[in-house]
Amino acid sequence: MIDAVLLESLSVAALVVVLVCAVVRPFRWPEAAFAVPAAGIVVAAGGIPIAEVREEAARLGPVIGFLAAVLVLAKLCDDEGLFHACGTWMARWSRRRPHRLLGSVFALASLITAVLSLDATVVLLTPVVFATAARMGARPRPHVYAGAHLSNTASLLLPVSNLTNLLAFTATGLTFTRFALLMTLPWLAAIAVEYAVFRRFFAAELNAPTHPTGADELTDLPLFALVTVAATLAGFVVASALGIDPAWAAAVGAVVMAVRALARRHTTPAAIVRSADVPFLVFVLALGVVVQAVVDNGLGRALGNVLPDGTTLPALLGIAALAALLANLINNLPAVLALVPLAAPSGPGAILAVLLGVNIGPNLTYAGSLATLLWRRIAHHHDHDVRLKEFTLLGLLTVPLALLASTLALWASLKMMAE
Repeated sequence: MIDAVLLESLSVAALVVVLVCAVVRPFRWPEAAFAVPAAGIVVAAGGIPIAEVREEAARLGPVIGFLAAVLVLAKLCDDEGLFHACGTWMARWSRRRPHRLLGSVFALASLITAVLSLDATVVLLTPVVFATAARMGARPRPHVYAGAHLSNTASLLLPVSNLTNLLAFTATGLTFTRFALLMTLPWLAAIAVEYAVFRRFFAAELNAPTHPTGADELTDLPLFALVTVAATLAGFVVASALGIDPAWAAAVGAVVMAVRALARRHTTPAAIVRSADVPFLVFVLALGVVVQAVVDNGLGRALGNVLPDGTTLPALLGIAALAALLANLINNLPAVLALVPLAAPSGPGAILAVLLGVNIGPNLTYAGSLATLLWRRIAHHHDHDVRLKEFTLLGLLTVPLALLASTLALWASLKMMAE
């Protein structure tokens, strides 16, 4: 039997390998190609008992199912033209003024992230933002960076906005509606800070003259997709009230869109399966196993010694700051998996503070969240130079202020809702 020190070292090494490979993606292999063997090695070495692996799989199963359904729903909405319509609206509303385009990107990215999850913003809205800026003749940097930041920051609002929220939602003991009510003020505060900093940071690009390359398009709004998304969102609320997992509501929305698309021959069963991104779902499960092994073999004790107790304002600030730091050190998914069980005894307010840290904090570094890594790949695909120094500087200006503002807003929300 391997001793405790070796198990701790092995677990940490496995997590480091998984995260580094997720960032670098050697040979362009999917993240699961490295995470699954790492999880297998940790289990075989005794870093986590088989019974605990089953518990982790049972806990992550509904979350993974929900993520698959939302990815399918978002892709089918894109096929219906929903995101193209968003780009057309942005172009027309901005009136060829870059600062108005920034405002429209903030509005749409915040809404799409909240309702369809941050993956939809990164994967589907980012290319639309590139195309809209090019058609306007505007410099794309402010608008593209806005998509990256809001895919993290704007995911605070709903339990379904982010995988981290889903992982923590059950532990909060809150209903879908109460979660949203408590997070509304923090969500607005964080977005407002981001917008203010962006207007200042990118003042030169936002005030530069534009050189349009084409006329504004006219496009019909895909009402079926829009109604289906609205009905799915309402389904989340109803499902929560009835004690039903939100994955079922997401699955119904995805099935409705899939049946329509298949009947009209706009897609194929194989394309629907591909849109669920099965390798990424497997990666999430394997990552959960590796993280649990790290927590069991030392990280849990270390974090327990420094995590503040309670939901006073200083405690909430400390929890949010620690969560943000950990997200940038080991990525936000492992961070939330490690911190939520430790924060749970202090109540839902402490868990929500963890979510502030793991959702806003990743805007500081590339490795903070998988969404940021994916956004960087998409930016490079569009021949857009993402500069590490600029990304980090923008993060240093936004993250501390957004964390402070949102944590103050969370504290105020908790006080108001308790009365």
